[in-house]
Amino acid sequence: MQKGNPDLDRFDRSILAILAEDGRISVADLARRIGLSKSPTQSRVKRLEAEGIITGYRALLDPIRLGLDHVAFVEVRLTDTREKALAEFNAAVRKVAEIEQAHMIASNFDYLLKIRTGSMSEYRAVLAEKISSLPHVANTSTFVAMEAVKETGVSGAIDGMG
Repeated sequence: MQKGNPDLDRFDRSILAILAEDGRISVADLARRIGLSKSPTQSRVKRLEAEGIITGYRALLDPIRLGLDHVAFVEVRLTDTREKALAEFNAAVRKVAEIEQAHMIASNFDYLLKIRTGSMSEYRAVLAEKISSLPHVANTSTFVAMEAVKETGVSGAIDGMG
């Protein structure tokens, strides 16, 4: 898979933007919206999938309706930041279902985690039993989100490409 800024033309960017908003759109409707016929549109989608730009399709779930409305961001400082320790931490993080996102940060802490649970008491249990016991954790700081003002995927950034 190619890293960096792939060579995408306006049709590719349109396909990506539309699929990011509606992954269930038919090829015929997609073709009509981007201004190409069905066959070249389908070929482009298959190429974008083969190149790893489109990595899959999934349903977007409403966490509030599922009772998962407690969001906390956790700064994590590690005791060791050598490559082996980072790999161990990363592997362990991937196994914790409540961690929605994990980012290595260039700051005075090492990782920023987004944790989603149903309540503060559930979060406290996750912090105590799962986050704090991750490999190489020195300390954590928690920030509780009061409201999600904007949450989008990469689709909003596609228009700014090229």
